Amino acid sequence: MLSNLMIEKHVRAALEEDLGGGHDITSNTLIPEDARAKAALVARESGVLAGLMVALSAFSLMSHEFDMIVHAQDGDSLKAGQVIAEIEGPARALLSAERVALNFLTHMSGIASMTSRFVQEIEDTDTDICDTRKTLPGLRAFQKYAVSVGGGSNHRFGLYDAILIKDNHIAVAGSIAAALDQAKLMAGHTVKIEIEVDTLGQLKEVLESGKADIVMLDNMNIETLKEAVALVDGQIVTEASGGVTQETVRALAQTGVNYISVGALTHSAPSLDIGLDIDA
Repeated sequence: MLSNLMIEKHVRAALEEDLGGGHDITSNTLIPEDARAKAALVARESGVLAGLMVALSAFSLMSHEFDMIVHAQDGDSLKAGQVIAEIEGPARALLSAERVALNFLTHMSGIASMTSRFVQEIEDTDTDICDTRKTLPGLRAFQKYAVSVGGGSNHRFGLYDAILIKDNHIAVAGSIAAALDQAKLMAGHTVKIEIEVDTLGQLKEVLESGKADIVMLDNMNIETLKEAVALVDGQIVTEASGGVTQETVRALAQTGVNYISVGALTHSAPSLDIGLDIDA
C-alpha cells in the first residue's frame, strides 16, 4: 500500500516544511559538523507499531551515513520501555530528522493501536472494523495503512473507487430509486454500489430495487439495527456507521452487521508515546 516513492515524497516534504530554508539553526549552532551520535527509538507505552520504515526514512533522507538496527516491525505489540530501533550517524542530521520521524511514527502507531482495541472488542464475532475517508489531507494512504496494520479493513480510498450514495446525493437525485437506477446504469460490473439509509422504510426501498451491493445503516439504535439486519437477511452486505465508540462497538457487532465503519480511527486516534533517546 505504501510504496517507497510515496514514502520518500511525503517524508521529504515534511522535512522541507520543518527545515524551511534547509537549516536546523539549533543543531547547526550547537553541534560540530563532524559529531556523531547514537540513539534509540523507544516505546513509552504499550501499543501496536506502525510506520517504522516511514520514520526511519526521515533519517536516511537527511544523510546516507546512518547505520540502523531494527528490533521490531509494523504490527508488533509494543511494551513500555521496548527498544524499537537503534540509529547511529551524523548528530546534526539525527536531531534534524527526529521530529518528522516521530510525528509519522507516533501518529501511525496511535491509529494502529486504537484500531487493534476496536478489533479486540469484537474478535469473537463475524463483523469487521473498517475506516472512512475522514483522514488528514495528503496522509490518507499512511492512515489507512496504519488501520490495516492494527487489524482493521480499509473502506474506499476515495471518490474514485466505489459508488457511495449518501443522503445529499439522494436529495439531489430525487429519490432512492432514482439514485440507484442512475448508479446501476453508469457503473461498470466491477464497481460496487453502496447506499446510506437511516430508516427501515428507506432500507425496504433499497432492497426492492435490487441494485445495491452494500447498505450503510447510519446512526441506527441497536434495536433498529437488529431489525435492519434481519430484513436484509444476507441479500446484500451491511455496514453500521455513525458515532461508533469502543464502548458501543460490541453491541453493534452483535446485531450481525458485516462491517462497522469508525471515523475516529483516523480523525481522533491519540498518538502512541514513542521517544528518541540519545545515548549520551
